[in-house]
Amino acid sequence: MTAWQVLRRGVELSPELVRGVWLTLFLALLATCGRILVPITVQQVTDSGLSGDDGVRIGLVLRLVGVAALGLLVTATASYVSNVRLFQATEAGLATLRVKAFRHIHDLSVLTQNSERRGALVARVTSDVDTISTFVQWGGLLLVLSAGQLLIATVVMAVYSWQLTLLVWACFLPVFLILRPLQRRVSVAYGTVRERVGEMLGAISEAVVGADTIRAYAVQARTQQRIDTSIEQHRRSAARAQRLVAGSFTGGVLMSGLVIAAVVVVGLRIGIDGGITLGELLAVLFLVQLFTTPVQMGTEVLNELQNAAAGWRRVIGVLDTPADIVDPGENGVSLPRGPIGVRFEHVTFAYPGGEPVLRDVTLTVPERARVAVVGETGSGKTTLAKLLTRLMDPAEGRVLIDGEDLRRISFANLRSRIVMVPQEGFLFDLGLADNIAWGREGATREQVEQALAELGLLDWARGLPRGLDTPVGQRGESLSAGERQLLALARAYLADPDLLVLDEATSAVDPATEVKLQAALDGITRGRTSVTIAHRLSTAEAADLVVVVDRGEVADVGPHAELLQRCEPYRRMYASWRSQTSRPSTES
Repeated sequence: MTAWQVLRRGVELSPELVRGVWLTLFLALLATCGRILVPITVQQVTDSGLSGDDGVRIGLVLRLVGVAALGLLVTATASYVSNVRLFQATEAGLATLRVKAFRHIHDLSVLTQNSERRGALVARVTSDVDTISTFVQWGGLLLVLSAGQLLIATVVMAVYSWQLTLLVWACFLPVFLILRPLQRRVSVAYGTVRERVGEMLGAISEAVVGADTIRAYAVQARTQQRIDTSIEQHRRSAARAQRLVAGSFTGGVLMSGLVIAAVVVVGLRIGIDGGITLGELLAVLFLVQLFTTPVQMGTEVLNELQNAAAGWRRVIGVLDTPADIVDPGENGVSLPRGPIGVRFEHVTFAYPGGEPVLRDVTLTVPERARVAVVGETGSGKTTLAKLLTRLMDPAEGRVLIDGEDLRRISFANLRSRIVMVPQEGFLFDLGLADNIAWGREGATREQVEQALAELGLLDWARGLPRGLDTPVGQRGESLSAGERQLLALARAYLADPDLLVLDEATSAVDPATEVKLQAALDGITRGRTSVTIAHRLSTAEAADLVVVVDRGEVADVGPHAELLQRCEPYRRMYASWRSQTSRPSTES
């Protein structure tokens, strides 16, 4: 899209930008018209008040200056009001754009989000929108007013001297002709700048989040080199764009000086022949300044337009990315609360560019059953969990709950009935109680404490430095891995889902805590359907059904004891697990 097409699309996405724009433009044009008061006043004072046939007329001079001062006061007020209205409309419009962009990013599937680095996605909603804000608040209105100022200055100049008016336009016409191809180059340069900003933020954010790993492997120098490279690439692209901007702006300044010199020389020649008065020549010189200023500013504004357009394109690019996991919304089905039965029908799934990780899976999970899913690493266990919670959709086949295709169930209903606890439960930078309350909207402190008590975790929580108000830090960094997982389980318990999906949720818990937690999990899963991606086969021993996944296929389904008799892959995994857990520990 060209810059103007991007602007039109941007206005469609943020209609607040043009709400009340005609009144704002009227006030801004009124302020612009006020700028010709000075040249006209100078001409009248010079020709009528100082050098007229009646000599110096102090009264006329004072009246002219007073009228001009009053006019300037009115235009200054109009300028202030138009700017306030513009800023308010801009912030409202860009807030809408940010919300839409963030909401759409959040609606994209995990696969789509993973196709771009997190820092680059954050840049789309932050720095890219900031470039739009800078242009709209400063350059957008100025671009319109510059065009109006050019027109007004041209008309008034022509009244005083059509010859000098033609001279001014003849000098600036080449500038206007080369401006368009130059802007195309600037547009490409700023597009590269916006890409480099996203790459730089991505590299920095990865280094911040992965600081522990970087220190553990002593790769600080390599990481710093990577960040330095991204910063240097951004610097080079920004410098390249600014060189183009500086060239266009300098050309405008140089031409402005040449035009003023030409007007003085030609104007004096015309004045000697009696074709223009001294006051009119002075007025024309003032008007030339009013003409050249928009030309100089216009080149800079157009450059800002290209920068804003580059940012806008990146935001629009996110918004135009189709959400492959679509919420049916009001048209979706809402199922009543109660125990959930699950069925996979001939489900096949492959990650982009890869071989299928699940092939023709058909599986039934009865209501109220406690199911453990086991398999070697990479067998497709976690993929099953993501399909069940509709973080992804199958390439072929269907996933049904209570006989209804997941794709037809509204997100609000689906998320209230199915809760997944991933391997690393994400914690927000809030207190412990607030993180648990995140599981249920409007949850009270008493409900949080009751949930912890029922899980047998209330004494542990109260034993922390500040009890339930203990800050967990960013991503829960103030807690141990096991403590973070306990909070994630408490949050899921408070949410009270009909189907609980646990993706190796106890993998980070020490054996002593696991015993206590397993007792609590028995209470959580009793009376409801649960699916556990089991890393420790003790979970499989206690399950009603065990699903054995082997190389993307369901090898067998049944109780633990029966599988030990008939399923070779399960027997092999169980024997390996038993040998590891029964091996005597050694201390060094």
